[in-house]
Amino acid sequence: MKRFVDLAELPREEVLALLELSGRLQREPQPRALAGKILGLLFLNPSLRTLASFQAGMARLGGSSFVITPGQGTWQLETRPGAVMDGAAAEHAREGIPVLASYCDALGIRAFADGRDLAADLAETTFNALAALVDKPLINLESAVNHPCQALADWKTLEDFGVPRGGRLVLSWAYHPRPLPLAVPSAVLHMAALRGMEVVVLRPEGFALPPSVMDKARRAAALSGGSVRESEDRREALAGAHIVYAKEWGATACYGDAAEEARRRAGLTGWCVRNEWFEPAATECRLMHCLPVRRNVAVADEVLDGPRSIVRHQAYNRLPVQMAVLYRLLKGL
Repeated sequence: MKRFVDLAELPREEVLALLELSGRLQREPQPRALAGKILGLLFLNPSLRTLASFQAGMARLGGSSFVITPGQGTWQLETRPGAVMDGAAAEHAREGIPVLASYCDALGIRAFADGRDLAADLAETTFNALAALVDKPLINLESAVNHPCQALADWKTLEDFGVPRGGRLVLSWAYHPRPLPLAVPSAVLHMAALRGMEVVVLRPEGFALPPSVMDKARRAAALSGGSVRESEDRREALAGAHIVYAKEWGATACYGDAAEEARRRAGLTGWCVRNEWFEPAATECRLMHCLPVRRNVAVADEVLDGPRSIVRHQAYNRLPVQMAVLYRLLKGL
């Protein structure tokens, strides 16, 4: 494996092998496996779990890491091609990223969606331009429409809790006061489809995921025996569900139009996940969320603090799956 950018780039068997390796590294620690190896982490956007878990994972395997957050102790980084650099940014990615890559054995990059041009974000314009400058093993720490590290951890969480491969996962839109990126919902949708699950995207009108995202998931479902569909009917979608995966994202019907986006979501505060969502047809259903989560806005305290919530275990799983990714990239089999 030369890079970890998208689960869709890997054969399903290789994804399963990474999950098996993550479990083995949990049971049988290898504190010298990556001794002498260095991981570079470039964060163009904020992080808590991704940053901490990669640093911890590298340390647990005997390696080391460095973190660059442009503009916070380092030069601000310009990423636009052809930019006239007469503003705040003193360094361009065309020089900065190859230099960073020369200092490490693998490089991770986080570059969120621009949020203005849907076609450009779906094409992963920024991330792909940065990735083209890297000549070392590369890790996607979250891009415009993908988060493979989160997706792999979520798959492990489903396995840990014995959720059937063919079970129902409801990817439910949840309220947030502003639009959030499509990366996690897109990655989770593809992951659950590739796992072979019955996936229902539950969302209000105007918040459908882009056709290309849905088509990618349907192709994965076709390979694994799963299925993918959409619904606006909460009761129907949750009936018999094993998992509700709550996630916030922006309105794709008016992507980049802040005024129209605000108008559309103004009446949707009821899309806060509460205990009543699960009654009576999904009483055994568990809740997942990638975190961070706005309490009593996206998910109510009664759910997050109740027995159906597995969000902390889900967050912990970022560590073992990323250790497996690092092991495979830097040590091989």
